[in-house]
Amino acid sequence: MQENNQYRVCVSVGRPDMESAIQAAQDIADLADVIEIRLDSIAGAAIKPFVQAISCPLLFTNRPTWEGGFFNGPEMDRVDLLIEAIRQGAAYIDLELQSPSESLQRVWGAIAHSDSRLILSHHDFKRTPCREELVEILHSMQEKEADIGKIITTAHDFHDVLRILQLQEDASVAEFPLIAFCMGRAGIISRLATLELGGFMTYCAVTANEATAPGQVSVDDLRSFLHLLDNGLNRRGQ
Repeated sequence: MQENNQYRVCVSVGRPDMESAIQAAQDIADLADVIEIRLDSIAGAAIKPFVQAISCPLLFTNRPTWEGGFFNGPEMDRVDLLIEAIRQGAAYIDLELQSPSESLQRVWGAIAHSDSRLILSHHDFKRTPCREELVEILHSMQEKEADIGKIITTAHDFHDVLRILQLQEDASVAEFPLIAFCMGRAGIISRLATLELGGFMTYCAVTANEATAPGQVSVDDLRSFLHLLDNGLNRRGQ
């Protein structure tokens, strides 16, 4: 779907069962550049049916409860699903920055012999840390050899939004692909702005009622925003 290299739109699918999750992914495939499958939301989650049914690049996430997700089983089982996704040809795997070192080593062992790319992620559902702490998180992702970093915080005002978006400048200097924006009402604008500021990707929901994070808009709304933005730029260029 990607019409502009600046715009990489990931639609997050968090349905409760395999059948409805696959159907949702198929329904929005034409609007997505990447589809995130939230394995932690799906009862009896399996990888192969998604790979067989969907041609759009897939990102598999198995978010644990300690980072705002729903998976509360053994860590080995959580990571096993991600490793299976790598073996099945997933485009991207999301692993939390704070995961045990053994989990990271196991994922890297599998991903080293594949075409999959590793996203190391950090989510803060309460606040946006100070700039020094954000830069430290960014550096930690680089040190742990992430292919792509993901830093998502919660905005309470515009200061938080500006602070998180400033990270793109640091990432650009380091030539490190970074996903960075804010959750919450105050952070909605950052989900769009990040694409114009060098952000690797932004996330949206299948529908307005299916947001997998606070402030997430629907893919229809996000594509409408991008269409309006492109039209405005084209008119000014005439």
